[in-house]
Amino acid sequence: MNDTTPPTGATPLPSPPAHEFAMQFTSTPRGAQLARRVVSHRLDDWTHAYGSPVNETVTLIAAELTANAVRHGHVPGRDFRIRLTATPAAIRIEVSDTRTERLPRSACPSPDAESGRGLYLVARLATRWGIAPRPGAPGKTVWAEFTLQETTAQSRPTELFPVT
Repeated sequence: MNDTTPPTGATPLPSPPAHEFAMQFTSTPRGAQLARRVVSHRLDDWTHAYGSPVNETVTLIAAELTANAVRHGHVPGRDFRIRLTATPAAIRIEVSDTRTERLPRSACPSPDAESGRGLYLVARLATRWGIAPRPGAPGKTVWAEFTLQETTAQSRPTELFPVT
C-alpha cells in the first residue's frame, strides 16, 4: 500500500468498467455524509454487501475523501463530485472539488494531533491513491483504488483505470 502521484499520461482501460456511478453533492458536512451512504449503497448493489470488508473499506475511503473535499476543497457555491468505478479486479473512487491551490498530502500525524489522519488512513487502506487535475473544470480530483484480488507482478495496477 502506497501513496503515489499519478502518471501524467492516461492509460486506456483494457475493457469498460463493469459498474460506474457518478453524482454531485453539496460541499457541506451533510453532503459528505450523504455521499458516504450512497457509496455504501451502490457497493451493496454491486454485490459487495453491507458489512463486508470491501464495502466497509471503500466506504471509509470515500468518507475520508469527501470530508477532505468539504473541509479543504470547499469554494462557496460550488459542489464536489464523486465517481465510483468497479472492474472485477478493483474499485476506484474519485472525489473532485473546485479548489486548485490546496493539494492534499499524506503525513503520519502525531498521537496527540486533533486532525490530519484522513489521507493517512486512505494511504493505509487503498492499494494506491493520487491527485490529478480536474478534467474540464478548475480544481482537482483525489482518487483511490482498492484491489479486490491479487494482481500478478506483470499486471500493473495503473492499467485498471485511466488517470483522469
